[in-house]
Amino acid sequence: MRAITVTEFGRPDVLTLTDRPDPVPGEHDVLVRTEAIGVNYIDTYFRTGAYAVDLPYIAGSEGSGVVEAVGSEVTDLKAGDRVAWSDAPASYAELVVVPAARAVPVPDGVPAAQAASALLQGMTAHYLLNSVYPARPGDTVLVHAGAGGVGLILTQLAAAKGVRVITTVSTDEKETLSRDAGAAEVLRYGDDLAERVRALTGGEGVAAVYDGVGADTFESSLASLRIRGTLALFGAASGPVPPVDPQRLNQGGSLYLTRPTLAHFIRDREELLWRSGEVFSAIADGALTIRVGATYPLADAPQAHRDLQGRRTTGSIVLVP
Repeated sequence: MRAITVTEFGRPDVLTLTDRPDPVPGEHDVLVRTEAIGVNYIDTYFRTGAYAVDLPYIAGSEGSGVVEAVGSEVTDLKAGDRVAWSDAPASYAELVVVPAARAVPVPDGVPAAQAASALLQGMTAHYLLNSVYPARPGDTVLVHAGAGGVGLILTQLAAAKGVRVITTVSTDEKETLSRDAGAAEVLRYGDDLAERVRALTGGEGVAAVYDGVGADTFESSLASLRIRGTLALFGAASGPVPPVDPQRLNQGGSLYLTRPTLAHFIRDREELLWRSGEVFSAIADGALTIRVGATYPLADAPQAHRDLQGRRTTGSIVLVP
């Protein structure tokens, strides 16, 4: 099979298309022929060495495809089933071994590209909105990177619940996408962002900030919160946030600060099937639109990473074997 292999940490050029032996599933695994592969910002952290991983490795962790073979102990999946996953290593490949417990069924109404790119981002939006800060009708929240993959999904899900969503974007094109997703107000980044957010909330601030940007937005995120507001820092696209004095949370109004990650919100199969099922059902029903902003051949994984890090993409992006 062909796969994208990393033998050294570094820039996108270290992503190399190679021929590798076909993997063999264990007794609790399924072997899947990929139809589409999700590209996520976390992939860049592993590629640069910011997150620990042993070299060499095959990049990626998300995808969708058709089961080719199942292990001897797998009873709820069979060859021919459509599945998707968000946390199986070595997913930038034509064949992927996925633990059966982490493979979720894909409804017929969900195309492969959307299934491959919606699971990680969709379940991230789901846990942020339903578990980290369960937004209620009438709340106002701030979503950074409103035209990104998580941002577009989170905005749609929040607006559908009757939540007023303020987003940040960097261009006019992205503003249009964010408004189409249901954003009530769309702002540009800047030093006065918190002042503009407070002006839009009668001086009170927002109930929650969902921040996947990190260093560049952290200060304005804190300053945008109302008393007892929640800052959910779920990513660091612009770099890690420096250490924070907890006293600042007191001074800001008894604020809540959390650094969640998806793995802790899909700890067992029941929770995984709940979150993935709600995301896929919303897509199949037309209640949630997944924008696949760019599709690249597997060999063009380096360019996909360049475009992602250069903020030249909108929505989700996928690789096609």
